[in-house]
Amino acid sequence: MIATKNDLTEIPRKTPNPKWTVTTFVLLCFLFSSRFWYLIPQLPAVEKDQTPRILYTTGFMWCPAMAAILTRLWYQRNLKGFGLGLGKVRWLLLGMLIPVFVGLLMFGSAWMSGVAPLNASGFAVVFSRSFIPRFIFGIVSGGICAFGEELGWRGFLVPELARCMNFTGVSLLSGAIWAVWHFPLIIFGTYHGVGPLWYSLAAFTPLVMGLGFVQAWLRLASGSIWGAVLLHGFWNFLIQGIFPLFTQTTPAGERMLGEFGWFAPVISVVLALGFWRFRNRLPKLTEA
Repeated sequence: MIATKNDLTEIPRKTPNPKWTVTTFVLLCFLFSSRFWYLIPQLPAVEKDQTPRILYTTGFMWCPAMAAILTRLWYQRNLKGFGLGLGKVRWLLLGMLIPVFVGLLMFGSAWMSGVAPLNASGFAVVFSRSFIPRFIFGIVSGGICAFGEELGWRGFLVPELARCMNFTGVSLLSGAIWAVWHFPLIIFGTYHGVGPLWYSLAAFTPLVMGLGFVQAWLRLASGSIWGAVLLHGFWNFLIQGIFPLFTQTTPAGERMLGEFGWFAPVISVVLALGFWRFRNRLPKLTEA
């Protein structure tokens, strides 16, 4: 009997090898990102018009999502498996609270120790009516950008790696890819601290890889990407935007605070060890 076209479309597709899907995703992600690795460093350090930087940054942060979508369509012929369901509220709350906790601990330590004292004028700015549009824009744009990244890193990469690795391997490899993806902007652009370049790389790499454990745990425990999206979005908004407004700039503070200071990677590694300790509570996703 000759199979018709309709018969052939009903034949289930074989589950793709995760090594192939991950390799394809990473190659596409880095290929798409290469244009922004070139464009973003070309922007002047001080800009009157922030529109190009906002557009380029948004496009850059959506490269993982586009790579994930194309990879899923190529191998799976559908867009299932990204974890778009909300999941349990406790994981969403945990994703939001972790950046708040880290920010208060990091900047609070600097305020109390005098390394970087409180900036009283910052409170006047943040709690003024004129700050409301900036606050709304920061939340919305940060959420959109964070969703673009997390759809790729945690929506696609983490569950694909979990089909052939244990939690430790998934976290280390996904975190390493996530960190390396930022390196061109750190090395050639303005996305780095004020000290030597090696210091920025030495601080940023363990920070991102430590958060990779936390993000992977949230994704696998909840079956949803939204806890990771909230963590990522709140982190960018609070650590990069809000807490620095409350803080006076000092040389010691610049070496300690933010994504390129020494404090964030330390607390990130501590968090990673804490979540790694509970790795056995995760559902088993690895295939034989």
